[in-house]
Amino acid sequence: MNKRASGILMHISSLPGKFGIGTFGKSAFEFVDFLAETKQTYWQILPLTTTSFGDSPYQSFSAIAGNTHFIDFELLVADGYLQEADLVGVDFGSDPEVVDYAQIFQARRPLLEKAVQAFLATKEGIKELAAFEAEASWLGDFAEFMSLKEHFQNKALQEWDDRAIVKREEAALHHYRELLAKKITYHKVCQYFFYQQWSALKIYANHKGIEIIGDMPIYVSADSVEVWTMPELFKVDSDKKPLFIAGVPADGFSEDGQLWGNPTYNWSAHEKSNFAWWIYRIQESFKLYDQLRIDHFKGFSDFWEIPAGDKTARNGHWASAPGIALFSAVREALGELPIIAENLGYIDEKAEQLLASTGFPGMKILEFGLFDITSQSIDLPHYYDRNCVAYTGTHDNEVVNGWYDNLSEEQVHFVNNYLHKHADESITKAMLRTIFASVCDTAILCIQDLLDKDGKSRMNMPNTIGGNWQWRMLDGELNQDHKDYLIYLTDLYGRAR
Repeated sequence: MNKRASGILMHISSLPGKFGIGTFGKSAFEFVDFLAETKQTYWQILPLTTTSFGDSPYQSFSAIAGNTHFIDFELLVADGYLQEADLVGVDFGSDPEVVDYAQIFQARRPLLEKAVQAFLATKEGIKELAAFEAEASWLGDFAEFMSLKEHFQNKALQEWDDRAIVKREEAALHHYRELLAKKITYHKVCQYFFYQQWSALKIYANHKGIEIIGDMPIYVSADSVEVWTMPELFKVDSDKKPLFIAGVPADGFSEDGQLWGNPTYNWSAHEKSNFAWWIYRIQESFKLYDQLRIDHFKGFSDFWEIPAGDKTARNGHWASAPGIALFSAVREALGELPIIAENLGYIDEKAEQLLASTGFPGMKILEFGLFDITSQSIDLPHYYDRNCVAYTGTHDNEVVNGWYDNLSEEQVHFVNNYLHKHADESITKAMLRTIFASVCDTAILCIQDLLDKDGKSRMNMPNTIGGNWQWRMLDGELNQDHKDYLIYLTDLYGRAR
């Protein structure tokens, strides 16, 4: 990322389409075409992993397995595993701008089961599944975990009725592998569909000159295959219940801090293995993405650890993480990697030193900088350097219009002056112009801001449950005016691919 370039942040779920949620189908390929035609370099997405609690891509049943909601049914029809008639009359939700997760969960499962049966009925399918299993060492454990979750009425791992399988006793494993054999195979085939379709989309993007910036959450869910199979890597008890959970302390956004619920890592165990699991996880991530954003980078220098059972994050404490030792081990094993550090929130000298030691670019959020009318925020462009990535905001922030509408009169005056906002210029265009003009090598805009959407299009409100991760772009909403404006910005500020 040592050349001037730009791109767009939009998750797969926000793509338009027929199936209640964005998929790896026609709209995804069309969006790649839009990026290429507007001379962009990057498509940044959120984690592709399968979602668990609250439909958040940052809470996953697996650090590696893919979100099967993104499997496109028209591609399965083209492959002969479904018929067009199978899709007629299926209710995927009534609002094309909103993902109804409960509805798509119900609507998609029967179609996936039918496609899996058709796939397994072919000799070629059996052969391809065997080859996929041989390559994906994580697949068997994940398929077993998901099958067990369904068997126990989708309860969390810690609430399964059979403690023997929670503890992975050999007799219990043998029993459930026989009992749930069909379900296990179903989940394996769905992962095959996911990886085949994503691979085809990524190859197309790369061929068009577009690189994918992926996202890796720092933590995994307590209800995950990793906690089930590798409890020694986490601070959990003998029943795999977290002893401590992750979060952040109180700040300007939350008086009680944020309580994420993920188990914290047993870093001493990771150090003893020379960070083998992290090396594996990052290696697998680069099979999916060209570049990797690592979420909550602060947590690798030290992290906020909260006693399990607490209702707020107030009683947490700062605990030490391995810092540069981890990334030195990764570099030794995998070489130099194109990683972006999410260095937002509370960043102290220790975290700054870690970022500097890695050499990774950090992130700059223009909304954060302009909120402070003293002009002293490090998120203002006059403090930027080349080795960082500039954003108006991210999925966790308000879209520009929503943010601007909530500013005080004094802040609006400062923002307009700082941006040199013209009377006939929208605030979204003024913000986009500013990050594209900045010295940062990379500028990433949110798709909602290019579309000039209002505050209802916000993707996520941190520390809340429900109503998040739902916004979708409408079919045809990206028009020639958007294309022309983005080409103009990209050319004007030397970011054309």
